Amino acid sequence: MTTGSAARATELLRLHTAPELLTVVNVWDSISAKVVTGIPGAKALATASHSIAASRGFPDGERIPVAEMIEEVRRIVEATDLPVTADLEAGYGDAAETVRRAIGAGAVGANIEDQLKPVVEAAAQVEAVLRAAEAEGVPDFVLNARTDAFVKAGDRDPAEVLAEAVERGKAYLAAGAPVVFVPGRLDLDQISALVEAFGERKLTTIALPGTPSLADQEKAGVARVSFGPLPQRVALTALAELVESAHRGGGVPEGTRTLT
Repeated sequence: MTTGSAARATELLRLHTAPELLTVVNVWDSISAKVVTGIPGAKALATASHSIAASRGFPDGERIPVAEMIEEVRRIVEATDLPVTADLEAGYGDAAETVRRAIGAGAVGANIEDQLKPVVEAAAQVEAVLRAAEAEGVPDFVLNARTDAFVKAGDRDPAEVLAEAVERGKAYLAAGAPVVFVPGRLDLDQISALVEAFGERKLTTIALPGTPSLADQEKAGVARVSFGPLPQRVALTALAELVESAHRGGGVPEGTRTLT
């Protein structure tokens, strides 16, 4: 497991540093992992913590027991031959230990939220996670160090929020994180400013309605764009529309694929 995980981590790291934008459509269980894996062009998988929690009946925000989250990560890893990076929220009280457990389940990367802790404390957490990964034999573990500067910005001045994201991201990169995740509804100017501050292929973002196109983000030097809980919402929207159609006397839409 360790040798295989180390190789997959190295490949995942390469995908982040390559000139081409890495796009990862997030998954939440074995069948979603198999579907995404089977689509040509898929290079890596990312789990979505919100989606995993919802599929097991829990709200978001570390309400799901960590053992259940890690077990779902394991099932996803077993359903694919692609590198898997796991969304581990803020680490469930012990980020380094949670990452160690995720590596044991086969994950070779992770998102860890800073939840706007003091910068020194958050950077120390980055260092602890990377030490744990190295101790587990996965030195190229792709920690996607997340800052909540934009998602928790409220009505703050956008310039101040951007400055905080830059400060935090630089601190996490200095602590050894290979990439920094800045989720939020960013515009192209904000993305360009973050890339300039961090360097090319060091920033990861989330695709939301109204955010810059993937092509524009690739040109700007973004390393990776993920989709968070949106893929599950797309799937559930299709389910809801099928139910609505059935109630109107309709049936299964034309073009429905057999993907199992």
